[in-house]
Amino acid sequence: MARNKNMLSPYWRNVITRVTLIVASVVIIVWFLPRNSGPQFRYDVKKPWMYSSLIANFDFPIYKTDETIQAEKDSLTNHFEPYYNFREEVETEQIARLTNNFKSGIPGVPADYMSIIVDRLHRLYEAGIIRTPEYSKLAKDTMNMVRVVSGKTAQTTPINCFYSTFAAYEKLLSDEKLAPYRQALQRCNLVDYIQPNLVYDQERSETERNDMLSSIPIASGMVLSGQKIIDRGEIVDEHTYRVLSSFEREMKRRSASSSTLSSTITGQIIFVTILMALFTIYLALFRNDYFEKPRAITMLYVMITAFPIMVSLMMEHSIFSVYALPFAMTPIFVRVFMDSRTAFISHVIMVLICAAAVKYQYEFIIIQLVAGLVAIYSLRELSLRAQLFRTAFLVTLSSGIIYFALQLMQDNSILQMDHDMYKYFIVNGVLLLFAYPLMLIVEKTFGFVSNVTLIELSNTSKDLLRKLSEVAPGTFQHSIMVGNLGAEIANKIGAKAQLVRTGALYHDIGKMYNPAFFTENQAGVNPLNKMKRPDAAQIVISHIAEGLKIAEKYNLPTVIKDFISTHHGQGKTKYFFISYKNEHPKEEVDESLFTYPGPNPFTREQAILMMADTVEAASRSLPEYTEESISALVNKLIDGQVEEGYFEDCPITFHDINVAKQVLIERLKSIYHTRISYPELKKKA
Repeated sequence: MARNKNMLSPYWRNVITRVTLIVASVVIIVWFLPRNSGPQFRYDVKKPWMYSSLIANFDFPIYKTDETIQAEKDSLTNHFEPYYNFREEVETEQIARLTNNFKSGIPGVPADYMSIIVDRLHRLYEAGIIRTPEYSKLAKDTMNMVRVVSGKTAQTTPINCFYSTFAAYEKLLSDEKLAPYRQALQRCNLVDYIQPNLVYDQERSETERNDMLSSIPIASGMVLSGQKIIDRGEIVDEHTYRVLSSFEREMKRRSASSSTLSSTITGQIIFVTILMALFTIYLALFRNDYFEKPRAITMLYVMITAFPIMVSLMMEHSIFSVYALPFAMTPIFVRVFMDSRTAFISHVIMVLICAAAVKYQYEFIIIQLVAGLVAIYSLRELSLRAQLFRTAFLVTLSSGIIYFALQLMQDNSILQMDHDMYKYFIVNGVLLLFAYPLMLIVEKTFGFVSNVTLIELSNTSKDLLRKLSEVAPGTFQHSIMVGNLGAEIANKIGAKAQLVRTGALYHDIGKMYNPAFFTENQAGVNPLNKMKRPDAAQIVISHIAEGLKIAEKYNLPTVIKDFISTHHGQGKTKYFFISYKNEHPKEEVDESLFTYPGPNPFTREQAILMMADTVEAASRSLPEYTEESISALVNKLIDGQVEEGYFEDCPITFHDINVAKQVLIERLKSIYHTRISYPELKKKA
């Protein structure tokens, strides 16, 4: 009894699971949503003001834009005069070195020229020498000035009054008296005695620069309390945009309190909780089976959560326009792996949550809803790359057209429309193409199998199917026939035809282990006839277990393995079972020796495969192929499966089963070329 008290009922487990999904999604989304306080106006340059007349209820400055402030800073920086310290000791030290190193004169130069060299060096040092890299940077504009600090005074001097170390050396060698001895002077490396005596004062220069930049005013005017800012319907120009931005900035500064932040977060929590709860209720009412697949339900909530996070980050950091994000990926993935209705609901919920973070909510919602609907309509099943190119093109085109229509309704003038948005729609379309490679990641992460993967698996030149065709050619041909029959049935009743076809190709791969024991691979000799009935039955039944082993070895998806284990369900090997009972009428038969391990089919596609497999195999044993014999066989076999309860665990209807019968009858008639029976002419008596 104690154990039962501690165990939760399935009902409460479901409730806890769904509440956990809602809470986790809400916490993650709200954590990233921007914390906007104060009135949230949506406006832009050249767009009409959509709200009522706005009157300032307090004085506030009109702040300059960041671009304007940066331009003013750049202008001041360009005219800034850096500080350089004049070091007199450099001249004394270098001339002393020169005279000491060349006491007996410079080789190749008259002895009395030493005084001329010293004099010319003195003139250069007196003018001032700056390091060549620094001088080159300053001399780009000959109007640049520097402040030379000597003692306690600082004198402003044009940059072209000084020399760089390289220019000073050239000046020395090109002197009219020293020029004839240029080569001799070069050999003694006079450049070593030309050192900068104007040294950049970094501390003083940076302090002066910062003081100058900090003096730039961040505002250019005031708005007084009671002054009208803008009226409804007026077009927002550059000046009004700055006034509105300044008003919002001042409102945020005045209302930046913990109570305001708390109310903002509370509103976001309520908003997101309602939407996520509505989505969860939809799943509970119409797609309750998804909750039985943890990875499938995880994908849905991850898809809905991921894009609001990306939008919030982009709006917070002004990275790029949110219209460049491929929102249509969510309905594409949900449509391909699940169904259209869930794809649409997921897209609507995601877009509404994203709208809480964007600027123009009405415009954003309309454009993204249209894009999502176009994606769902144009991509029912993704099987070719070309389909995704078409979808991306249609999504881009539809987004552009609906945005153009919205602009016509608002601006009424094509010349005044904002054309920058269209480039974001193009980027969106290009990014949407990445859905194809991302699909593989989604498949592996959340355990789905797309049509693309099914088509790749159904390639008969792949290793496993090629091996099947070589080892068990009869089984291979049987599998192809079953796939064709099953796919046609699936198309008629709206099931997944490609899934049935691929499952059929692999459903009998276990027969590769002992191919000669199965009639389709035999050439007149059946080794099972020489064995005891239970042993023969076990060999036939073993192809299920062997097939699952092979499927595991080749990493086949779980959905394909399910076809292997369910295509006989929990049925019996009737030939051996009935033969054994006839041979031992008084013996209690152990039915488990003749029963397949199952389970019975639990999807419509598996039920289709069971019917097609049974009928195709049995049709080979008909003594003659007439319309009556084929119809009788199909009805007998499928009605028997229904009576034995093979389809009780799958959502297939009686209508679907009747359609399957008709397809099988017509296809078998076509395969075996049945003809009507011609009447014989009666002889006259």
